[in-house]
Amino acid sequence: MRIDRNGGPEELKLVDVEVGEPGPGEIRIRHKAVGLNFIDTYQRSGLYPFPMPLQLGMEAAGIVEAVGEGVTHLAPGDRAAYASAPPGAYCELRVMPARSVCRLPDAISFETGAAMMLKGLTAQYLLKKTLPAEGLQPGDFILFHAAAGGVGLIACQWAKALGLKLIGTAGSDAKCKLALEHGAAHCINYGTEDFAARVKEITGGQGVKVVYDSVGKDTFEGSLNCLRPFGLLASFGNGSGPVPPFNLGVLGQKGSLYITRPTLFTHIATREATQAMADDLFAVVESGAVKIPIAQRYPLAEVQQAHRDLEARKTTGCTILTLD
Repeated sequence: MRIDRNGGPEELKLVDVEVGEPGPGEIRIRHKAVGLNFIDTYQRSGLYPFPMPLQLGMEAAGIVEAVGEGVTHLAPGDRAAYASAPPGAYCELRVMPARSVCRLPDAISFETGAAMMLKGLTAQYLLKKTLPAEGLQPGDFILFHAAAGGVGLIACQWAKALGLKLIGTAGSDAKCKLALEHGAAHCINYGTEDFAARVKEITGGQGVKVVYDSVGKDTFEGSLNCLRPFGLLASFGNGSGPVPPFNLGVLGQKGSLYITRPTLFTHIATREATQAMADDLFAVVESGAVKIPIAQRYPLAEVQQAHRDLEARKTTGCTILTLD
């Protein structure tokens, strides 16, 4: 699936391309399932610019067919999964850098592997590495926007396993119910409630140590208002559009707050870091503490509709593109 110019889902076109042999540091992988993520829509629209033509897709799982010179952690026949730049996962077969590709444990299916790598590694770096100055301890409240989404439902479960009290937000009562079923301690329908006021109420007026915000423009100010002194706002997505410029002095006025704009791809920049994070994710999934909720499946040929549904907030949990 490729686009020749930025625009709406209608720009996605199915094309045939020649796939060659892997070069040094590369592998060729035949996909069994492909993950769908909000970042794909940012790249398609041009919010995140890339040269054209562009093959979309940041995560998938499949079988390694061939390895290039210098690749030692994978071999032909290995089951594997990845979340990785450059884009290009919306396909049956591709050659790609081996650095961010991990061997997939036998206990984890290809569909689960495709659904969980980008979203699960994102939850991992947020809950384990993107921490407030005072750290996080069992019993602490955290706020997680879009709690019924792919990253959110993984985070709800993982936070509970860590002993954290996750307050989620979602856009409907049904989505709030889903977040609660996956381990959120509370969930606020931001369509009908002032989430900042409810967070203060839930925390006895204290606020939370950290807000994990993938929504962006629409929740930014409210997120700052949810933080206790020295709290951290981790803005890791732009679901409603980019955060507009703001006065840094506001952070001082609201209690010496911190703000960060992390990305997964900084965290998986090295082979060693990628493997350590993936091992942590695999372990928590294999233990049963985190289950990967695949709520939607679309054939790769119907990816235009998948993008429309994702952008219209019609999806919950994880979505995969199938190749059979």
